[in-house]
Amino acid sequence: MEGLRQLEALCERLYNSQDSVERAHAENTLKCFSVNIEYISQCQYILDNAMTPYALMLASSSLLKQVTEQKLALQLRLDIRNYLINYLATRGRELQPFVTASLVQLLCRLTKFGWFDDDRFRDVVKQSMNFLNQATSDHYAIGLKILNQLVSEMSQPNPGLPSTHHRRVACSFRDESLFQIFQISLTSLRQLESNVANQLQELALSLSLKCLSFDFVGTSLDESSEEFGTVQIPSGWKSTLEDPATLQVFFDYYANTKPPLSKEALECLVRLASVRRSLFTSDPARSKFLSHLITGTKEILQTGQGLADHDNYHEYCRLLGRFRVNYQLSELVTVEGYSDWIRLVAEFTLKSLHSWKWASSSVYYLLGLWSRLVTSVPYLKGDAPSMLDEFVPKITEGFITSRFNSVQDGSLDDLSENPLDNVELLQDQLDCFTYLCRFQYESSSLYIISIVEPLLQVYTERARVQTSDTSDLSIIEAKLAWIVHIVAAILKIKQCTGCSTESQEALDAELSARILQLINVTDSGVQSQRYGETSKQRLDRAILTFFQHFRKSYVGDQAMHSSRQLYARLSELLGLHDHLLMLNVIVGKIATNLKCYTENEEVIGHTLSLFLELASGYMSGKLLLKLDTVKFILANHTREHFPFLEEYRCSRSRTTFYYIIGWLIFMEDSPVKFRSSMDPLLQVFVNLESTPDSMFRTDAVKYGLIALTRDLRGIAMATNSRRTYGFLFDWLYPAHMPLLLKGILHWSDTPEVTTPLLKFMAEFALNKAQRLTFDSSSPNGILLFREVSKLIVAYGSRILSLPNVADIYAFKYKGIWISLTILTRALAGNYVNFGVFELYGDRALADALDIALKMTLSIPLADVLAFRKLSKAYFAFLEVVFNSHIVYIMNLDTSTFLHIVGSLESGIKGLDTGIASQCASAVENLAAFYFNNITMGEAPTSPTAVNLARHISDCPNLFPEVLKTLFEIVLFEESNNQWNFSRPMLSLILINEKIFSDLKVHILASQQADQHQRLSECFDKLMVDVTRSLDTKNRDKFTQNLTVFRRDFRLK
Repeated sequence: MEGLRQLEALCERLYNSQDSVERAHAENTLKCFSVNIEYISQCQYILDNAMTPYALMLASSSLLKQVTEQKLALQLRLDIRNYLINYLATRGRELQPFVTASLVQLLCRLTKFGWFDDDRFRDVVKQSMNFLNQATSDHYAIGLKILNQLVSEMSQPNPGLPSTHHRRVACSFRDESLFQIFQISLTSLRQLESNVANQLQELALSLSLKCLSFDFVGTSLDESSEEFGTVQIPSGWKSTLEDPATLQVFFDYYANTKPPLSKEALECLVRLASVRRSLFTSDPARSKFLSHLITGTKEILQTGQGLADHDNYHEYCRLLGRFRVNYQLSELVTVEGYSDWIRLVAEFTLKSLHSWKWASSSVYYLLGLWSRLVTSVPYLKGDAPSMLDEFVPKITEGFITSRFNSVQDGSLDDLSENPLDNVELLQDQLDCFTYLCRFQYESSSLYIISIVEPLLQVYTERARVQTSDTSDLSIIEAKLAWIVHIVAAILKIKQCTGCSTESQEALDAELSARILQLINVTDSGVQSQRYGETSKQRLDRAILTFFQHFRKSYVGDQAMHSSRQLYARLSELLGLHDHLLMLNVIVGKIATNLKCYTENEEVIGHTLSLFLELASGYMSGKLLLKLDTVKFILANHTREHFPFLEEYRCSRSRTTFYYIIGWLIFMEDSPVKFRSSMDPLLQVFVNLESTPDSMFRTDAVKYGLIALTRDLRGIAMATNSRRTYGFLFDWLYPAHMPLLLKGILHWSDTPEVTTPLLKFMAEFALNKAQRLTFDSSSPNGILLFREVSKLIVAYGSRILSLPNVADIYAFKYKGIWISLTILTRALAGNYVNFGVFELYGDRALADALDIALKMTLSIPLADVLAFRKLSKAYFAFLEVVFNSHIVYIMNLDTSTFLHIVGSLESGIKGLDTGIASQCASAVENLAAFYFNNITMGEAPTSPTAVNLARHISDCPNLFPEVLKTLFEIVLFEESNNQWNFSRPMLSLILINEKIFSDLKVHILASQQADQHQRLSECFDKLMVDVTRSLDTKNRDKFTQNLTVFRRDFRLK
């Protein structure tokens, strides 16, 4: 007992101590309970005898970990299950809630993992009923908790369970037990309706919600997301859902309870409103269900009950929003009470719009409903009135006036509150709102014009008046920003109800003309001094959005010949009669932003995004080259003309800026133009190259290198042909490459410098679009690889000698993965004959591979797998090396060889299908080499084959383990990599067929006994007509057999 008291004290420290060292010591001491099977009986002893809840919690959580991660014997799991049920029945009432929750989770985890192992695991619902039938409310609560946790457990995947097995269990549970549990929840709700025990009502409601939220068809819905499609309720539930009492019980609970219970009742109604249409086999049944929903939601609107609570309000908006997903306007208008309902929804929408600050995230659902209704009008048949003509214009006007009211709110300067700054929500709302504007487009556009013109007049006048008080100007700019966003959204969607294309274009021109008039004012007078003001920045971002949507509809390559009416009207209003003049206006604004915004990354980034869209369009790009503004940018891309280039915070934008410049330069395909445009960069090279070594560690050199390499990367990204790449290569090599090496040598400990420099080299070494194709007599490919090798060796040898720091990814791993990417691209680029290096005694290839290997081995495999970009680079490198330089891998020492092949197995097991394919390809090359040179050879003769044979003899389990992993993934997981996995599988089977026979026995032993005969026949068919060769025909035959084998094996 003394030991138990000490353990209780340790548990107290584990869960309650504020001292992290003390907590870590306790955790380390108690770890044995969760990892050692022998301690399971000790956990039971603790549960029986411990006095503190923390000791009970340790025992329960340790058992949970053991059950999840260890393969426990069936009888032991059944014993634990029976013990838990008895324990909860006898001691459940006295336990702390967190202990009860942990024990219930353990019981449900056992149930899920043992579902197909023994039928006794499946009677958990029956056991829960025993708790519900007890006289005490405590037992009733435990019964509901078990069912709640069981539904959650069955719906959510577990780390210790293959996804295919999880899905099989979930489907079986859905078919056998879920409907019964849902009925239990409904019965409980009715029994508890008059019960004051709030906790029991909460558990019963939660159970209903979990049943309705179950992942019925295996789509793995994100529980944190509010968006989901239709709820795929099984057909067997039909009679219960058609019963009016089912819907009514949730409406009653909403009416009779307070938050958070009332909110949960609404969540259940949201799910019920989303039930698939096909569940109702007849139109009358579906109409009756819809009518009940309309009546219920109408009563809530009439009384306003519960809507003062924000969570209820939001959930109610979601409920209304679900009408747009599942029901057509033609169905709604025929429901009795529709006219009252639509009027109340319209009033509710207007109130919500004017409560913008309180309901900003909820309005989206209401606008979504209205947008769906108005887009359905053309398909509406019959005489029943929709009444949309009456309400939609009011909502359109209400939206705009409410946005105007929002900008005059006292918290205008609070960035977190301003709707204009929440880009995602703004976009969602405007995408819906656009359809409302287009519904009665003529009246909507006249209303918008009537609002914008007075604002425009005041704004123009204020531009001429110098004053210290600019608060009113901020409000005007905010209102204008809203109008510009609205017009931009309207232009984005060209669908219009009851409006010809010609009149639609004319109205688009009317609205666009007002925005273009505004643009003439935004950068003149007082406004030209306001680039640091948030309201001015919001307005300019809105204008950029307008230009983006206008371009897609009326300037892009697709729109060149389909916008005559628009330009005819713009010519009358502003004299803009064609695309070129319009492009000149857009580029003028782009140039102004790039000149005047020196520090704002968002505006600079948005401006460059628009510029890139224009430059990368074939026709629009050609037109840009005719503009004087563009010619000026191409000749003067210096910080004197574009001050943002001097601002370090905007340095990431430099790459995009120079990518655009490069794109435009190369469009002209002139070496002379290219060289003249590169003069500003040449000057930077000259300045840095003339800096003595003693001055090379200064800030001026540091920021100069960062800027230069970012700029060069942008230019390199724009070279998409052999000719344009040749321009850049000849300009850089050999004259300027030494500077890049010098940068690495002096700044290897500074990721701010090395990252952009290495990223440039990664782009420069990439043979995209076959741009690195040199003449047969040219040594340029070899010369480029030597530069790559020098750079990687210089960086790798220095970074490995530096001590690790706290942020090891930024300091070391990032540079390593970029270096691996450089080498991978150079090795796979097909522009170097690598045989020449060994032939002439050049160490460039060997040194690059050596340092790359050293860098990879310096990183723990757990870290490689944890950082996504690092793992992608690592496995891409291994794939290339195993494919083209496998001799290098064979010549490694055995421990290194085994580490690398082991990492390939880890990659195959991972969730990233791209990485898994690369690893499978690497294993295939290794296994094929073994099969061709050792299995089929008389005896290994080459040094490489001798080395491989030695590695495999030192670790005979290597190939069997990899094959086992591949089979388990193909058979038991939802994998899209069958074709890729089939290649190494065949090679591994042919290496030693005893491996395959042993694996077959192992897999059959893990399946139910009554399935052994059928599954054994599946294995026999796998090798039918497959010969002992790795030619293409034989591989394809095995792949076909594997597809059939997988399908037959997985049949129940």
